[in-house]
Amino acid sequence: MPAEPQGAARPRYDGPSTVALLLGLVAALVPLFSVIAGGAWAALAFVLAGLLLGAGYLLRRLRLGALVVTPSLLAIWIATMTAVFFSDVAWLFIIPSGEAFARVPRLVEIASSDIAVGVAPLEASASLTFLIVGAVGLLAVALDHVVLTARMPLLAGVALIAVWLIPTLAVPQVMDLWAFAFLAVVLLWLLRAETRARHRARSADAPRGGVGAVAAVIAASAIVIAVIAAPALPTPAAPSGGFGGGTSIDASLNLGDDLRRPAEIPVVRQWSAAAAPAYLRVATLTELEGNSWQPDRNRSVPIDEWVPEDSAADGIEIVEDRRTVEVLDLSSAQLPVPADAVSFDGVTGSWRITAANGTVASPTSAARGQTFEVVSRTPRPTLEQARAAEARGGPREAVELPADTPSQIADLATEVTADSSNDYDRLLALQSWFRGPSFDYSLSAPVEEGFDGSGVEAVERFLQVRSGYCVHFASAFAIMARTLDMPSRVVVGFLPGLPTGDVEGDDRVYQATTAQLHAWPEVFFAGIGWVAFEPTKSLGAAQRFASEDDGSNEPEPEPSATATPQPTSTASAAPRPDEDPTAGATPTTTFSVVTVLPVLGIVAGVILLLSLPGLAGAVVSRRRRSQARRGSAAAAWRLVQDTALDLGIPVPESESPRAFGERLQADHGGPPVALDRLVGAVERSSYAQPGSFGDADGDELVTDAAAIRAGLFAAVSVPRRLAARLLPRSLVVHPGSTFAEAMPLQR
Repeated sequence: MPAEPQGAARPRYDGPSTVALLLGLVAALVPLFSVIAGGAWAALAFVLAGLLLGAGYLLRRLRLGALVVTPSLLAIWIATMTAVFFSDVAWLFIIPSGEAFARVPRLVEIASSDIAVGVAPLEASASLTFLIVGAVGLLAVALDHVVLTARMPLLAGVALIAVWLIPTLAVPQVMDLWAFAFLAVVLLWLLRAETRARHRARSADAPRGGVGAVAAVIAASAIVIAVIAAPALPTPAAPSGGFGGGTSIDASLNLGDDLRRPAEIPVVRQWSAAAAPAYLRVATLTELEGNSWQPDRNRSVPIDEWVPEDSAADGIEIVEDRRTVEVLDLSSAQLPVPADAVSFDGVTGSWRITAANGTVASPTSAARGQTFEVVSRTPRPTLEQARAAEARGGPREAVELPADTPSQIADLATEVTADSSNDYDRLLALQSWFRGPSFDYSLSAPVEEGFDGSGVEAVERFLQVRSGYCVHFASAFAIMARTLDMPSRVVVGFLPGLPTGDVEGDDRVYQATTAQLHAWPEVFFAGIGWVAFEPTKSLGAAQRFASEDDGSNEPEPEPSATATPQPTSTASAAPRPDEDPTAGATPTTTFSVVTVLPVLGIVAGVILLLSLPGLAGAVVSRRRRSQARRGSAAAAWRLVQDTALDLGIPVPESESPRAFGERLQADHGGPPVALDRLVGAVERSSYAQPGSFGDADGDELVTDAAAIRAGLFAAVSVPRRLAARLLPRSLVVHPGSTFAEAMPLQR
């Protein structure tokens, strides 16, 4: 084998630097576990980072330049993110469609809301998992370019320290010295590994372009991973409150991801001597701003200082109830409580109650692990009293509607309630209409139809499709009530749940899981207060006050016949959940945004991505052979030059065809006879006077070029041949260019 030319680069595969960079990413993400509870997001993020860095190592081992490696890693990142999060709307599992791109802003919006309203450590929803995994993958690509291509490990170290430091400062906790020591050791190893690799390589081999743009990418990725998950986060709960994990819920009505969780988790239990368990509220949302409901932020007082007053008018019966609530697994700053709670016993930590809506929250404690007794005093008017009362009063924002509210919503509300003569019957007509045969409960329809939200646009689409989950039923009911000038709001909490078979004393125990997370509307009546309704099809118990005559229920007023052909049957007073199989029942339709990565899909995707450059190179070669067969010596010679570029053989502009041919013959296995004949043809076509020689034989040109190509391929290793065919450099590097002259020698 000929001696390597002086100054040629020694092989450099950067294995230690790649391993050090992967460990650096792992070390930098350790503090993020104090912000987001460990789970699938961590596994996905670490696997994706390892996949991208490993792919970069393999591509560099094939001696591909930065112009190929970094775009290839970005393509793998896009394909993997598509396969994991959008495979149901992707082409061949890995190619994102327009619908996949359309989902991204919504996922980011939901993730931002999770961060804004949750308590650290957050339970990673599908949207939050998408945001974190995507940012980690993008950061891995950027750091791969900075460390292994641009040779700037210090810049990478700054980014890793930022990712590590900001969550550490944002969430008050004892400094984890072991985690810091791990990060420091890894960064020192990264610097040492890169320095050793630099000494073994020619300094000219290190590309210097594109560092500014990649630095911006690193900064953006670090912000997504760290900054967005730091200042916006509320203070974490104290250990005394049962802090240390648990289920979180989205109290801003972005409940889709919570309801579509792949597994049910028991959240809360309750028992009471009352005839039925209660709905448990976590938050109320009164203000509607465009496409989102905003959680109420009214004045609150400590629960041990609160002195409630009955707000019902004289003559309205007040029903007092005492029940015990046990919070199993709810990592939230809000306590699940029944409506109209007036006193609490057994709550630990600092908790405050908002008199305007009856919600209980804490700035320092978490609901998880709390067991307490709560007394509630609920107005219970008769059917006649409810019909005599007007749905008027309440806070000003409870009747406001966005300026862009479609008129069709108000028209439909008027149509459904046309046959009712009082406010209460109008609301019962709305309730019956939603619970009637025209609507379906579905967790997947909002995603498929693109209205997985709660604002006026989502409600307008829901009223057309008539298929959705509790958020859409509750939001549509509340907005339609406001179009009738009735003050309304939406409550987020839990259905009563189902009996467990356990007994506490003489009381049956009911348990609600994450599947019973629910939203329902309330309407304010003068002299009564806030009255809850249940419009969600097939869930909960429909609102109905008893008649004062004999305690029985009269039929609900029917909605207008033009709005729905068949009103629901008569609803009874709230039944016991064990007697009503739909109360708190688990929806049968489920959907998970995070799908399992199909093995066959990823294999097919990798094959497809790797084959595209090779197919393009084959098309170019076929075109040049066609030109050579018509007598073009230049096209035949370009075939030889392209082959040299694909195999990593320098093709400088200053070298004549004959000198280049002699080098190919001496150093790279070029066949002498074919090279001499083709070089002669090129020289004649380039330098001889026209007409002094006959036309070149096209078949001979193609044959000689093919023989030279075969000889060059035979002189290199099998991996080099494979890389030259799958990822031909000649697609982006041209003979005589700067990159063509700096090609490293390959064997």
